[in-house]
Amino acid sequence: MFSADRPTGWCVPSLRNSGLKHRKEVAGKNAIYNGEQLVLEETDWYLLNLFRLWWHYGISFLRLQMWVEEVMEKFMRIYTFQAHEYAFSSMEELLRSLGGEHFVNMTHKSVGESLQAIGVSQKFIDDVISAVIRASYGQSVAIPALAGAMSLAGTPGNMWAVEGGNKLVCSGLLRLTKANVIHGKVMAISLHSSEKRPIYEVRYEQDGTLSSQNYDLVIIAAPLHKTGYPISFHNFQPPVEQPNGTYHRVVTSIVHGYLNSSYFGFSDPKLFPFFSILSVDSPDSSFFSIESLCPVNVSVGFRRKTPQEAAVWRVLSPRPLDRKELKTFFKSYYSVQVIEWQAFPSYMSVGPSRSLPPIILHDGLYYLNGVEWAASSVEMSAVAAKNVALLAFNRWFDLHEKIDQPDLLHKLKTEL
Repeated sequence: MFSADRPTGWCVPSLRNSGLKHRKEVAGKNAIYNGEQLVLEETDWYLLNLFRLWWHYGISFLRLQMWVEEVMEKFMRIYTFQAHEYAFSSMEELLRSLGGEHFVNMTHKSVGESLQAIGVSQKFIDDVISAVIRASYGQSVAIPALAGAMSLAGTPGNMWAVEGGNKLVCSGLLRLTKANVIHGKVMAISLHSSEKRPIYEVRYEQDGTLSSQNYDLVIIAAPLHKTGYPISFHNFQPPVEQPNGTYHRVVTSIVHGYLNSSYFGFSDPKLFPFFSILSVDSPDSSFFSIESLCPVNVSVGFRRKTPQEAAVWRVLSPRPLDRKELKTFFKSYYSVQVIEWQAFPSYMSVGPSRSLPPIILHDGLYYLNGVEWAASSVEMSAVAAKNVALLAFNRWFDLHEKIDQPDLLHKLKTEL
């Protein structure tokens, strides 16, 4: 019905060549908490879940589903375009090719406004949509509509994970490409003129030693915003500007202990059936979501532990939980590990009229992470990475007919 996982994509990428396997699904139910009580509870019966949604919110959930499906159907066009090696020089051009100006406007209009415009009730937005957005992005329904659609696309429960951990996707891709990985921190990029094409000197620190190498093409895959990755640029005219905006802090607490089910209205932990609790957007809420974690390798016969058993829980919150809050959510605990990170763009740190960061910073210098300001997910980053690779290739070999083609969908249908 809804998912507390970070949006990692709504279609499973091919893992045939990597040797990776899809991790087994582990059944579990979700609920939404409004600070006083559970306002929505998932059951084992699909028809009962639908009836509850209709009883509380009318046909708002159907309108939501139709809206998300329409957005996703248009977004999926990018795979056809990329399969034919078409690329786009800006995020606006990419979005325009998928859904016209409407898709571009979805980066300016909030998801709350967009859903209200199609008849989704304010109560459904307050109770359900806000909880899903908070669990995904740690922000409110004021985030852009496109980012909201990406988040809500994971709610039917079709999220996926790789056996052994999703980090194996990255290491597996590096292994397949046989890339020469230099484990260093990039400090600066300098532009050097040449007769035909620019040369970029990349300076980096490795094991306390400063080194540099020259490259024809450079792709930056790290945030350049104020709270992002500090890279200095030299000899550029005009200078490379730092994008506006900041990143949003999310605190992840991994707690090994016993959940206090009575806090959520279940005095008997044996009767508590939920593996994930999402929190609505309210001033008193101190967490975004609380979720029972599964191991990265799910063995045959594995089951989620109940609150009367010690389990590993992940708590997402806007700030570190103090001891009193931990004692509120857990009867007792053995250990707590806290990770603070700049997880996503802070979509409210820039105005609604903002433009998306550029992809081309200079001839042969490309920027990947601007895609996060349209929507932040693993799949969006993968799409942006392939677009940059195709763009760099097409520009290098002067294949201009493969860049920013208007009415591309009609063009491909005609060719086929």
